[in-house]
Amino acid sequence: MTSPSAPILTCEAVAAGYGSAQVLFGIDLKVEPGEVVALMGRNGMGKTTLVKTIVGLTSRIGGRILVDGTDVTRWSSHRVARAGIGLVPEGRQIFSRLTVEENLVATARFATSANAWTIDAVHAFFPRLAERRRNFGNQLSGGEQQMLAIARALMTQPRLLILDEATEGLAPLVRQEIWRTLERLKARGLSVLVVDRDLKALARLADRYVMLEKGQIARTGLARELVEDRAALERYLHV
Repeated sequence: MTSPSAPILTCEAVAAGYGSAQVLFGIDLKVEPGEVVALMGRNGMGKTTLVKTIVGLTSRIGGRILVDGTDVTRWSSHRVARAGIGLVPEGRQIFSRLTVEENLVATARFATSANAWTIDAVHAFFPRLAERRRNFGNQLSGGEQQMLAIARALMTQPRLLILDEATEGLAPLVRQEIWRTLERLKARGLSVLVVDRDLKALARLADRYVMLEKGQIARTGLARELVEDRAALERYLHV
C-alpha cells in the first residue's frame, strides 16, 4: 500500500542496460514531493539510461523502481506515465506533423482536480503556445518545441516531471525562458528530475544533485554548493 509520506520516486539498487550491455550498477535515488533533483555527469555516464529505465524504456537487470511507494519496476512505459511520471525526452520528440493543440490532445489524461493541466491551463501557462496552437510542430522554433514538449508532458498530469537535456541546443535567451518555466513549476509544488549542463541554472533551481560516473552514483549533495566545489567539478564534469 502507498504510504502518504512516500517519495515521489525511489530507485533501489537499479541495474540496467541495453541487451547484454549493462550501463547502470546499483543506483539508489529518491525524489521527494516538491523537490527538484539535478542528475549530473559527463556524457556516457548513464544519465539518459537512468531516465529511460525509470520510465520503462530499457531492459532492467535488477533492483526496484517505486512511484509513490508503488513498485512499477516491470510496468510498461505508458503505465508508468499514468502513475504520474511525465517525460520531456532528449531531442524533444514532438509530433512534427500535428498542430500544437493536437500534440497536447494526443497525450492528455483526464483529471478532475482544480489544478489539473487542461488545454486552457497550458495556454495560460505558455501564452506563446496559445498563439501558435494551429501551427504544426515543424513550424515551431527550437524554444517553442521545448515548451510544447514540456506542456505535452504536463498534460499527462504528472507528479514528477523528468527532463533529459532540458536546454540542449537552445539559444541563451531561450534557455533562460525554459529555466524560468521550471522555476514556476517548482513554485507550484511539482517534483522535477532534470538533466542539463548549465551548472549555474541547476544550482539556482535544484535542491540536490546526484552525480553519475560509469553508471554508479559517485557523489550527492546540495546543488547550490556544487557550483563552488572546483575539485568536484574538475573530477566529475571536467569543468
